[in-house]
Amino acid sequence: MTEPITVTHTHGERVTVASGGVELLAYVYQPDADPFESLKPYTHPLRTLAGNQVSGYRPNDHRWHKGLQMTASHLSGQNFWGGNSYLGLEQGYQRVEERVGSMRHDGFEEFTVTADRLRFTEKLTWVPHPSEQHSSCQEWARELRTVEVHSVEPAEGTWALDWSIRLTNIRGEELRFGSPTTAGREMAGYTGLNWRGPRDFTGGDVFGPGGRGGRGEAGASDLMGTPAAEAPWIAFTAEHDDVDGHSTLLFAHAPENTDAVHASHWFVRSEPIPSVAFSWAFFEEFALPPGESFAYRYRVVVADGAWDRDRAETYLKSHGW
Repeated sequence: MTEPITVTHTHGERVTVASGGVELLAYVYQPDADPFESLKPYTHPLRTLAGNQVSGYRPNDHRWHKGLQMTASHLSGQNFWGGNSYLGLEQGYQRVEERVGSMRHDGFEEFTVTADRLRFTEKLTWVPHPSEQHSSCQEWARELRTVEVHSVEPAEGTWALDWSIRLTNIRGEELRFGSPTTAGREMAGYTGLNWRGPRDFTGGDVFGPGGRGGRGEAGASDLMGTPAAEAPWIAFTAEHDDVDGHSTLLFAHAPENTDAVHASHWFVRSEPIPSVAFSWAFFEEFALPPGESFAYRYRVVVADGAWDRDRAETYLKSHGW
């Protein structure tokens, strides 16, 4: 049985969703921060139905990490992730402000609220740093992003967020998507939709289907770089500091992602930071020609309690796409 939701839209700023007296999320689409952090929409906080926070915001190790957000760490020489840019083995990470781009909110194409579901489609433009702009390439990509909040189920202690992206190259020349790993750093293929967990999730347990993962960072290392075709979902569970209890996040690829423009792999860490990314360019770059588009769809399930594999697989089987 699903629970009703309350949606509050502070126009020009954010959308919040609450249920049972708990604010489950805030989607902030007009961030006010340092441009070096890559100005773009983000979702924070994320909370369980019990009110436990399961996202981190501007942690002191990576100020540009903001809850759940779309990123592109390496895109044709620009950084739509934020923060320092990885420039190869010899130079490593450097603060290069003129490499940091942004994702501009252009409005909502759809905004629908029912008793137990929110669905909106947002129009965005990916814009390179002003130093990279000229008359023919002031804008690089158009994005249609659809976010849905649904399946708020108090009896199960769960709710779900679906996030889809359709990106079109409007630059006039190809866009090349990569990651620090494609630039030379081993097993650092972060890019795409990324979640940063709160500090107390550090050292949490990470596991996937088929016996993969488990036991904290050892499990994260086991899953790092795993193809989504082999592990279409992973779960991250941890115990909170300030409350007596655990929470679990379940990250899943939609079935059609196996036919997307490029194969996805998991980027996942439990230590030194809790982080998961649906990486679309972990080991190899891919090119998007002018005028062409690509699309991906994901699900993030937010749950109270410490889940195991059986619980994760049972949930996914009972909640279709």
